[in-house]
Amino acid sequence: MDTFVIGPSDEAVKELATTDLNMKKLINVVGELTVPMRPDYFKSLVRSIIGQQISVQAANAVFGRLEALVEGNMTPEAILHVPDDQFRAAGLSGRKIVYLRDLTANVYDNTLDFDRISELDNQSVIKQLTRIKGIGKWTAEMFLIFSLGRMNVLAVDDIGLQRGAKWLYNVDRSERRKILLDKKPVWEPHLTIASFYLWEVVHLGFDKTYLSIDDIT
Repeated sequence: MDTFVIGPSDEAVKELATTDLNMKKLINVVGELTVPMRPDYFKSLVRSIIGQQISVQAANAVFGRLEALVEGNMTPEAILHVPDDQFRAAGLSGRKIVYLRDLTANVYDNTLDFDRISELDNQSVIKQLTRIKGIGKWTAEMFLIFSLGRMNVLAVDDIGLQRGAKWLYNVDRSERRKILLDKKPVWEPHLTIASFYLWEVVHLGFDKTYLSIDDIT
């Protein structure tokens, strides 16, 4: 599944809307969402490593050059045969080359078993992924959402979610992480859906205006 489509008519979204008035207003304003997914597990993690601490545009450029190096065949076997100087020429830092090598080694020897990972619970997936160099909790949470399609994940340290929550609930910057923690038990078991709608706040630029959710409903 390359995209995930969800909207106000879906039962899970309806259930989420009943738990939180502001979230209900946001859902009604945004409407249906089409979310790009990353069903290729290895490729997804490679992209996440490349994207660390650089802009989306730069990450896309580096990833594109890496795909060209492996002729579109983004597999552990292909990555193993790329020499470090070609990685550097594609725009990868020395640290990210180490991270890619570690990821590739873990997948290649089945320490990270993609055939079984979908059978694990969320915490077990996070534990397994964060053993790999360069993969932290946030990256593992994004993998849960966009690659495994888990529907009850809330990455409270994600800046986009924090910005969306700050705007939606009109809290101070210092409170934006706390509001996510406060809302977590309210939104369960639909944390991922709540996340999709909060990210859309940023995507649509609502958080950069003086408008509140009440101003646009």
